[in-house]
Amino acid sequence: MSTNIFTRIKDSISADLHTMMDKKEQKNPIVALNHYLRQSEQEKEKVRKLIDRQYKLKEEFAREYVKAQELADKRLKQAQIAERAQEEEMHEFALKEHEEYQSRADRMKASREEAITQLESLEQKYEEMKHRLKDMHLRRMELMGRENIAKANHQINRVVDESPEKPFSKFEEMEQYIENLEYKVNSAYYQSTFDSKIAAIEKKLDEKEVNQD
Repeated sequence: MSTNIFTRIKDSISADLHTMMDKKEQKNPIVALNHYLRQSEQEKEKVRKLIDRQYKLKEEFAREYVKAQELADKRLKQAQIAERAQEEEMHEFALKEHEEYQSRADRMKASREEAITQLESLEQKYEEMKHRLKDMHLRRMELMGRENIAKANHQINRVVDESPEKPFSKFEEMEQYIENLEYKVNSAYYQSTFDSKIAAIEKKLDEKEVNQD
């Protein structure tokens, strides 16, 4: 199989996640990791297609081997018949054909055995790749969980924590606002009823003085 595909797989799947996520230009490591995983999944799909192709090649080599071996055996038997019949020309033709088919059969047998060896190696690497990708998907889930917690804590701290620049938290500011609003409403009500209250007091005082006279 092509060495280039394994080189690309090794470079892609075995890349150090810590190095990638520490790059200054990566503003959001989770987004970068998602992109990296998508690329890795595409590479995995390419390897799966290569495995399927290798299976087909193995079967094709097997069919060609059987076909060539059958023809080689047939020509050998025909050569023996021609020799018994003292047909020299036919005997030589059959032997030459036998050698051609036998050579082809031997070549197809070797190719099939090589294809099987390559297929086993490819399948092993493919399984390693799947395990690696699965681990990275789980790693992404862990990182997303940590990111969510960090964001939640930041949001909580921003809302409830006090600082020297802000003597009151958001909730305390709201309570103060409501208290000020209530004071303004009560003050306005008191002012609006002040005149009537004074008039009522004055009336009572006048009545009391009249009764005393």
